[in-house]
This record gives sequence, structure tokens and C-alpha cells, in this order.
Amino acid sequence: MKPFVGRDNELRRLEDLSKSARACLVVIKGRRRIGKSRLAEEFGKDKVFLPFSGLAPVKGVTAQNQRDAFARELATLFNLPPFTFTDWSDAFAHLSRHLTAKPTVILFDEISWMGSKDPTFTSKLKVWWDLVLQNHPSIILILCGSISTWIDKNIINSTAFFGRVSLYLELTELSIQQCRELLNLQGFKGSDLDFFKILSVTGGVPWYLEQIQTHQSADENIKRLCFEKNGLLVHEFDRIFNDLFSSRGEVYKKIITILSQGMKDRATLQKTMAYSPSGTLSLHLKALEICGFVSRHPDWSLKTGKPGKLTLYRLSDNYLRFYIHYIEPNLTKIEQGSFLDVPLSSLPGWEPMLGFQLENLLLKNRSLLYQALGIHAQDVVIDNPYLQKASGRKKGCQIDYLIQMHSNTLFVCEVKMRRRELGLEVIDAMKTKIDSLTLPKGFGISPVLLHLGPVSDALLSSRYFYRIIDIADL
Repeated sequence: MKPFVGRDNELRRLEDLSKSARACLVVIKGRRRIGKSRLAEEFGKDKVFLPFSGLAPVKGVTAQNQRDAFARELATLFNLPPFTFTDWSDAFAHLSRHLTAKPTVILFDEISWMGSKDPTFTSKLKVWWDLVLQNHPSIILILCGSISTWIDKNIINSTAFFGRVSLYLELTELSIQQCRELLNLQGFKGSDLDFFKILSVTGGVPWYLEQIQTHQSADENIKRLCFEKNGLLVHEFDRIFNDLFSSRGEVYKKIITILSQGMKDRATLQKTMAYSPSGTLSLHLKALEICGFVSRHPDWSLKTGKPGKLTLYRLSDNYLRFYIHYIEPNLTKIEQGSFLDVPLSSLPGWEPMLGFQLENLLLKNRSLLYQALGIHAQDVVIDNPYLQKASGRKKGCQIDYLIQMHSNTLFVCEVKMRRRELGLEVIDAMKTKIDSLTLPKGFGISPVLLHLGPVSDALLSSRYFYRIIDIADL
């Protein structure tokens, strides 16, 4: 079995449930490849583990196909002759006959695929839970899937399952430290720059990291996965949108493409897409947010520390941004096999893109930044990327990451990733941003530089920055 890293809190909470001497229903959500079924498998390794998975919703797959797949998996688990079901109630009843008093984990993986073709699926699942499984105190039923919107509608927010879900877990990407641990366990020996190059493409998605081959350099791995014909990440984008969003995939792809250029508010997105002024766009953004691809960053008043009316949407998935910028524009060349000899450093905007991807990673690892700055979460009023729109009385500016403290100190953070040495020009850029900020009376500013790559002696000795943090040290 491949190494299992992280998810300590999730495993602890699952183990606590297994000691409760009652049947428990668990829901696990998260983007594709994030490790939902792998978590269930790890939890069930010292128990009776019964995994079932829905068929991918390709054209022509019917509700009966899903039941047939369930029957085949059931027959395999218990060494039974082939059989079939025409009704989910019969399928659940047949599984019930094989349950024992031993601690047992039943996994329904990709449950949205399993049940979406049959409008009676969730109601029959609810009846099975109420009348049968709750009489088996050693049972833990885990429902998980990538289509988080379906799970929200049919399980989490469904009146049928109200009060029945014992635990709800939403898996996010592994932390920077956990990513490093996973790659180390796989035998990866690259430099800090190599490590962050890999994360710039994969983010903290475990399955992507598991595809890294340790005998290859970071660049060779990225080329094999992203620029080689039939590379695993060449067609991953289409799988994500076909599996999750089906016929509406093109609308979601358009939103992702626009957000890959930078953060946008809903009004700007609506105008760029030439979308009608209705609530539909908000629903699409919410769906992308639930699936873990987009994050919301509300603006706020520095004076009051309270969120404002404007909300910025950010593409928070590193793989999706990398695909839009570098894989999709070169698909023809990739199919022809003519892109393998192109150095990654020659790709347009390569270094700025790496910096942007690094910024994305840091926003998901804020606790590490708190530690590096010597601050505590309870002392933070609010922290996010910050956008000050230009008006008649003030200039516009955008801060990579702004932390507002209860002490009225603002940590203005700039993120840089470069192979060549950073010099005093970084100070000039920071001064320009700070001069543009409209500050309430009594506020103080502490500029912070977060960097990956060499820093000049002149910059280090300038004493301008409150902290110069080498991201490799995180």
C-alpha cells in the first residue's frame, strides 16, 4: 500500500466514532483525487472493510448499470456466484445478510454516481439505515464523492437524513510539511526549488504527488505528467469537468479560465462572461467553491475590521491554473510529441506563474506564516489578499497577503519566487504599495518579504522589512 500521510485529526475523529457502541453515518467530501476513499481505507484497515464504488457517469451508463456494478463488487467481496438486482432495496438487503458483529466499515465511494440515475436511491438508503444498519452497533457507513453539490443537496441538507449524520468531513489539500513528508517517503531527493516546482503544478493533492517518480528530476516529472502525449495530467482537466459538471462543464470552465488570470468580483466576472444578471452565476461560483476549486476572499474595512460588501473570487487550485496557462494552449504540440524538448524555464511568464502558485500554497498554510511571524491566530482580526479599488480620493493597490492585528498593526506581505537574486528593487515595489494604502489613524505597518530563491546582501542589510522569511524554512 502507498504511504499514508496526514489526516491525523480526521482519523482520530473516525476512531472516536468507532468506540461509541452505535452505528454511525459519516460523510466525506472533497475534490477529485484528494484522498477520500484512501482515508476510509486507512481507517478500515484493522476492521472488516467493505468498499463499493459508483461507475463514472459516461454516456449510456444507466441506474441498472450502477446496480450491476454494486452486485459484482458484493459477489467479489464474499466469493459469491454472479447475480444482479433490479432494485436498490434488494441490493441493500442482500448486503445486510453478510454483516456480522465485528467492527465493520462500509464505504459507498462516488455515491453521487451510484445514485444519481435513480430518484429513489437516497430514500431507499435512508430506509435501510433506519431499519437495518442502526441495529448493528459495530457498523460505520461512509458516504463520499467528488460531486460535493450532490452530497450537499441529497445527504447533508436533505430532510431525509436530518440528524442521522454523525460526522461530516471535508478534505482539503495536504499542508506544505505533509507534502514534503509524502515525497520524502516516496524517495524524492530534489532541492527546495524542485519541491516547490512540483507543488506549483500539483498543489497539495495526494494522488498527484503519488505520481512523482523519484529517479526523475522535478522538470522531468512535470514534462512526463503534463507535456507528454497521454500524460496523466494532460487530460485530468477534462475528467474533472466531465465527471463533476457534466453538460454544464463549459460554463464552469469559462469561470475557471477567467479566474486563472487573477481574482475577480462577481460583477466583473458577470461582465467578462457577458452573463445575464441573475443568481445563476452565484450558484455556479458556490458549486466551484464547494468542490474546492475556488475560494472566496471578502474585502474588509481597515478602520472597523469588519467584512465589506465586495467579495473576491480566487482560483485556488494550482493544477487547474497550470493547465489553463500551459497545458491547454499547447495540446496540439503535446499530441504531436513536439513539446518534450522545450525547457520549462522558457515557457512564457514561467517565473511570475511560479510565484503566483507559491502565493496560493501559502494562503492554504497560514498557520505556518503565523509561526514564522511570531503571532497567534487569536490576535488576528482578519487576513486575506487585499484589494483597494481606486477612487477619486485614493489610489488602487493589491496586496498579496495582508494581516490585520487587534493591535492595529498591519503585516503587508509580498511573495517572491525567483532563481536570480532578489535585490533592493523589492523595497521600491513595496513602498509603492504601502504609499497607496489608505490607513486609519493610529495604524502601523510592518512589511514582510516571503521568498524562495537567493536574496542579495544589500537587501538583507537594508533593515527595511520587519521579517524576510525564506519559504524553504517552512
